[in-house]
Amino acid sequence: MADQKQNHAVVFAGSPMTNLALYHQIRFAVGDPTALIILPGPHRLLMIRNIEMARAKKTARADEVVCPEEFKSKNWQAGDRELVTAQSVAECLTQKGIKSITADRTLPAIYAHYITKAGISITCDPNLGVMDRRSKDPEELDHLRNAQAITEGCMRMACETIANATADSKGQLQLDGSTLTSERMFKLIDIHFLQNGGSTPHGSIVAGGIIGADCHDRGHGPLYTGQPVIIDLFPYIKESHYHGDCTRCVVHGDIPDEVAKMHATVLEAKAAAESATKPGVTADSVHAAAIKVIKANGYQSGIPADNAPDSTCSMVHGTGHGIGLDVHEPPLLDVGGPALVEGDVLTIEPGLYCKAIGGIRIEDMVAVTKNGIENFNTLPTGLTWT
Repeated sequence: MADQKQNHAVVFAGSPMTNLALYHQIRFAVGDPTALIILPGPHRLLMIRNIEMARAKKTARADEVVCPEEFKSKNWQAGDRELVTAQSVAECLTQKGIKSITADRTLPAIYAHYITKAGISITCDPNLGVMDRRSKDPEELDHLRNAQAITEGCMRMACETIANATADSKGQLQLDGSTLTSERMFKLIDIHFLQNGGSTPHGSIVAGGIIGADCHDRGHGPLYTGQPVIIDLFPYIKESHYHGDCTRCVVHGDIPDEVAKMHATVLEAKAAAESATKPGVTADSVHAAAIKVIKANGYQSGIPADNAPDSTCSMVHGTGHGIGLDVHEPPLLDVGGPALVEGDVLTIEPGLYCKAIGGIRIEDMVAVTKNGIENFNTLPTGLTWT
């Protein structure tokens, strides 16, 4: 076993800008093909383009930084950076006497091709790096607190813009003399994030009235008074590479009784889920706590049947998900979800959806602590924002 370990390495590879498993390992963002080889010791060898080496040596989480040219194989082919890096990784492993490697679920096929061609066996560990990303370190927690603070600033702007608009004779909201639509809100949201260090590569949700009955419809067309509007913002923060994620609802004008009841139920379900969230408790149990409240208030869970009446009101999704470098990360707060660990950062976001009315969803971001949670949100959760 000792000899086997001595001849074994772990490999992460790809572009750190898109392969977030690799980025999390090295905390160094670059758009070129890159590989981290964890050799026996352990010794973390980072292979990166030559013009990036000086920066990588200063900040990347690696013991040694090399470039592909240092490991030219006999049939080494230039002119294609990904091809070159994959060949050089295989040659590096060969020169280091490595006979087998473990790779995570993200290893590109081009690396696997050249590594196996060199006679080195590969084992894929689907869970490699997953727990490392789930249990956030203090630096990551700070990044996520900041991301959520930026998200909340934009959320307040969006909710107050809708709440303070005027309604015309048709009930359509008006802003600065023209109709306020989901599309106009998207532009305002994008501008706000750009001015505060964020961007919206995955878009945003501003879904009014019955459009909000589809929990992931982005929204379109005019917004109306007296209808619930779901606003879900999940920006990417450029400096840190981490995401925010927050959902609030706003009703312009009078709040219909059924909307108020749906909202009160969602808030009660959210509180129950948050109270259930602790290390060692399963994500399944957190979801169950939310669903228990939903059903106790006379609503359903799960996707309604195609022939269900439009008045059917149900929670159609899980209670939340992990978040970090990706908007959606393990674990899922849903049926069969795994045990939570200290350092998990999660969204808690129960919702109710009705084809005749629309939807209500309220979402906060929380970190799992030793004794419970830390909620990163400070924004109100009500429907009135005037």
